[in-house]
Amino acid sequence: MGEDDIAAFLSHLAIDQHVAAATQNQAFSALLFLFQQVLERKLNFIAGVERVRRPAKLPVVFTRDEERAVMAHLSGDYRLMTEVLYGSGLRLMEALRLRIKDVDFGYNQITVRDGKGMRERVTLLPKQLKQALKAQLERVKLLHERDLARGGGAVYLPHGLRRKYPNAARDWRWQYVFPAAKPSIDPRSGEIRRHHVGEKNLQNAVKQAVLAAGVAKAASCHTFRHSFATHLIESGYDIRTVQELLGHKDVSTTMIYTHVLNKPGLGVRSLLDENEPLPAASSNNPRSGVIRKNVRL
Repeated sequence: MGEDDIAAFLSHLAIDQHVAAATQNQAFSALLFLFQQVLERKLNFIAGVERVRRPAKLPVVFTRDEERAVMAHLSGDYRLMTEVLYGSGLRLMEALRLRIKDVDFGYNQITVRDGKGMRERVTLLPKQLKQALKAQLERVKLLHERDLARGGGAVYLPHGLRRKYPNAARDWRWQYVFPAAKPSIDPRSGEIRRHHVGEKNLQNAVKQAVLAAGVAKAASCHTFRHSFATHLIESGYDIRTVQELLGHKDVSTTMIYTHVLNKPGLGVRSLLDENEPLPAASSNNPRSGVIRKNVRL
């Protein structure tokens, strides 16, 4: 079997089996691993594969009432982490990998350094979270001091920073804002370090909160980021400003959140509501048009 057989099999998955794009990609990766790592055979370019088209999907978004209802069923660190997701528009791992030095209380901003595509950006730090985050950092500092007294206190440093700054791993500024409950063994180096909170912990907490709030949507931690962008655009903020806050490379990616401006009710009224009076257009009504506001970071 060779390249032609691999192409035929992958096309069979798309045409006959009707699998999802992720399933076809997973099969392709598995075959590459088999040939290159197990059979130790280098493959040539594989051509003629019928790829599965990813359908365009609208993001799942909470209403403001749903967002508050879900938040009400979260507590402690999970509540604070979720508020950071929604208030700053962070991805799940961006929030969990947040370090002390990246939270600027003076300028009310958060610097995201480990973002998607390794692109750094600056986003908002909600004023309502400042006191809670300061209290969180005080608890983390006490935990870090105990770890140092026991001979630990090190965290993972990205790329070549560990070689360049050998003492930075135990520096307070490099500690995680949301550290794990106990140290663990790094599988790559074998060293004992305190990592950040596991993503599964927050994902499970949000899942239970969504169920408890009675929100019948396929929501997850990423829904708070979608809601952050959608609610900003719904309130009339400029699309380019939202793009910068989200860290999108192209504005076309951010444009998907404008679906809130295209829903029925703007210029079209359902026949079932024909007896209801139309709302008067107002400059303060976000449904009457896009209100452009400037957000200065």
